[in-house]
Amino acid sequence: MADYHQMWKDLGMDVDNHDVLCNVLPGAIGDVFLSQENRPEKMDYFDFVLAEVHGVRPAELVDFREKGGKVFGTFCAYVPDEVIFAAGGIATGLCAGSQFWVPGGEKYLPANTCPLIKAMLGARFDRTCPFYRLADVYIGETTCDGKKKAYEILGTDVPMHVMDLPQMKRDKDVKKWAEEIRELKALVEKETGNEVTPENLAENIKKINAKRSALKRLYDLRKEKNIPISGTDTLLISQIAYYDDPERFTQMVNTLCDELDQRVKDGVSVFPAGTKRILVTGTPMAIPNWKMHNLIETSGAAVVCEETCTGTRYFENNVDESGKTVDEMIDKIAERYMGINCACFTPNTGRFDDVVRLAKEYDVDGVIDVTLKFCQTYDIEGATLEKRLQEENIPVLRIETDYTDADAQQLKTRIEAFCEVIGE
Repeated sequence: MADYHQMWKDLGMDVDNHDVLCNVLPGAIGDVFLSQENRPEKMDYFDFVLAEVHGVRPAELVDFREKGGKVFGTFCAYVPDEVIFAAGGIATGLCAGSQFWVPGGEKYLPANTCPLIKAMLGARFDRTCPFYRLADVYIGETTCDGKKKAYEILGTDVPMHVMDLPQMKRDKDVKKWAEEIRELKALVEKETGNEVTPENLAENIKKINAKRSALKRLYDLRKEKNIPISGTDTLLISQIAYYDDPERFTQMVNTLCDELDQRVKDGVSVFPAGTKRILVTGTPMAIPNWKMHNLIETSGAAVVCEETCTGTRYFENNVDESGKTVDEMIDKIAERYMGINCACFTPNTGRFDDVVRLAKEYDVDGVIDVTLKFCQTYDIEGATLEKRLQEENIPVLRIETDYTDADAQQLKTRIEAFCEVIGE
């Protein structure tokens, strides 16, 4: 990573503590990513973004703010980026996938809180993540009780707007979500001083749809018998999607897919023939959480799909582009986002249908359902999902874990045993 110390100091970060985190990153990149064999050449862009994760994009956001722009930090796939970009703002994901931030969060939260939520608070209050310092306003959502209460604490330190996500999917709930999006529109217009017009909203709907289509193209290539890219690399790309410039990201994903298309034609695979194909489902895997993919793919299996918020939930189903007025477009946006099947919903049979459908589409040998510790929604839902998969004769392994490596060897043993008995 280049030297960004002055920028970090200007952002009010704890630079000495942040250096501890930065010093670990090169080793992690080498162990998890660069150790893989026969990687696509065009992964070099995503490797660069990762190596400069707290430098290049934050520097762009600093420049944007110095010119009067507003940055909106988001935590969830339900916040519609289209509206923020249409008002001339920038939406950036706020990562929370490192054990490094967890102790800082435990100063404010019970220890038996999901590590993702604890990491959110640790990254902000310990001042060791530039994205948490750069966002002018945080946009939260009511996807779980833990996050709702954490947002109250974050709101004491930074402007916080929480969108009230309905917990059911009736027609009136979709209409309610459309009203929440209209409130978001009013907020971003006030913050940026720019009006969301039919023209700029339509333009940004197309821009974000193009990003989703690029990711879908990438995922579709993983359906091939000869798998042209690892699940670990694909997870990194999905994580970067949350904060990279949308148009640049779309271009780079499509450039990578051009290479992968050729690999498919040439019969090139990053895994040996006969490698067991795994679908991962469950809780989000925020950057830099690569733990489960690394364990699975160093245990003789290949992750070919993720039914997660850092997977298919993020990009499946484009926003209908037929709306003409701002109100019509917001209704279309609401319909698309309410189609995401998060475990916060009741009932949530749509997610079970998605997992079964994706397992068949990607011709998987088994499903690994990963839940972060103390995530009640996904943990409780896991038993029902397991029963559904058993009814479909799809092998499933349920795993509960956190960000530490304390259980890594135990998990590796379980994964290896699972892979030995599936697909026989």
